[in-house]
Amino acid sequence: MKQGCIIVAGIGPGNQETLTPEVRNAIMTADAVVGYSGYIRLIDEWIPKSVERYASGMTHEKKRAEQAFSLARQGKTVVVVSSGDAGIYGMAPLLLEMHAKEDHGDIGLSVLPGISAFQVAAARLGAPVSHDFCVISLSDLMTPWTVIERRIRAAASADFVTAVYNPASRERFWQIHRLKELFLDGRASSTPVGIARNAGRPDESIVRTTLGAFDPGTLDMFSVMLIGNASTFLDGDRIITPRGYFRKEAAGGKGRPGQSIMIESFRTIAAMLKRDDHPCDKRWALIHTIHTTADFEFEDLFRFTPGAVATWHRKLTSGGAAIVTDVTMVQSGLRKAALERYGISVHCYLSDPRVPEMAAAQGITRTQAGIRLAAEEHPDALFVIGNAPTALMELADLLHRTDFSPMGVIGAPVGFVNVVEAKHRLKAACRLTPYVVIDGRKGGSSVAATIVNAALSLDDAKSMKPGRDV
Repeated sequence: MKQGCIIVAGIGPGNQETLTPEVRNAIMTADAVVGYSGYIRLIDEWIPKSVERYASGMTHEKKRAEQAFSLARQGKTVVVVSSGDAGIYGMAPLLLEMHAKEDHGDIGLSVLPGISAFQVAAARLGAPVSHDFCVISLSDLMTPWTVIERRIRAAASADFVTAVYNPASRERFWQIHRLKELFLDGRASSTPVGIARNAGRPDESIVRTTLGAFDPGTLDMFSVMLIGNASTFLDGDRIITPRGYFRKEAAGGKGRPGQSIMIESFRTIAAMLKRDDHPCDKRWALIHTIHTTADFEFEDLFRFTPGAVATWHRKLTSGGAAIVTDVTMVQSGLRKAALERYGISVHCYLSDPRVPEMAAAQGITRTQAGIRLAAEEHPDALFVIGNAPTALMELADLLHRTDFSPMGVIGAPVGFVNVVEAKHRLKAACRLTPYVVIDGRKGGSSVAATIVNAALSLDDAKSMKPGRDV
């Protein structure tokens, strides 16, 4: 009896144009072909009539593998077919594992590659997987969902272009909704997404959309989805992920290496945070703060009203807002391009000639006088305190005793006298006013300014692209 063997072959999407000559030859010269009934139907007309056919239904993979070994023991050359590539969610790993663990050592076993569904989808869409990518299946039949979710989080946070197989079925519908939710935690809603159904087959359909806009309810087991990374863009009907050839942006003929360094720094900080459940706006401000100080203790010191940074972003970028600072050092740390773009006025009363007169007349410090003037003239401003605890105490008193209701307060003075107390006082007084406070003795003008800059650039938070002129 001749030596039997098994060839595991990927048939691609199942049309002649994408079937490799190597796989075609294996099928033509086989004694038997084994496969899922749907795949056998796709290639039935190419199989010689003399070749035996063994088809079975969905979820009968182990039965097909046992059938193949049984036929090979009879001395036959058996081709086991899988759609796409046999090694990607196909029959190859099962047959190889059975060959390794069971008594099949005398049977030859080889694998022939095929064109995978995500490759066909990528070609239809343009070039979405031209940089580092990963492939995830949402089927939890043999992999616990906890493991799958951990992989989704890793892919999203590492900015991999991600191909998604088995996104949904009749009974398994919620997983794709969860994937969308997890990706939106760390990737911009405008990230290009391509969805291919029956890729490479006569009834193929292709959809180009975005991470925020795609409808999870439209996907099924015949769909494969490709999610771009932070640099992926849409050009007409093409989704393109750059390799980096044009990474240096033209700026008067010169590149912008500083931005690349800043992006890498921000992503490093994000990966080193102790908690991964910070709200997006807080996380963005926190990363800015740690980038400015190189001090991860700020993750524990950062206190805020939920949604404060997002609220300030909306109000500051709507045009015509005002910012009041306690010292000019805070003012100088604010992004000038952003202030000009949104028509934001910045006021510091430290050198206002009315301040010493008011301080002398009322028996208060100049800092207190400056805050009182600012509250009268700019009651809707964002008050940003990076140096003087007395300014923070004055704000707390105004908030507690009057109907003063500014856009918000950033309390980040640094020092040893009255600093801690002033911060506690402010938090207690801000019943309706959004705040960010840096607890303890740490803070400073640069910290106060960088929190404002975070609010101005919040649109960049999900794509993690700091340093641009906002």
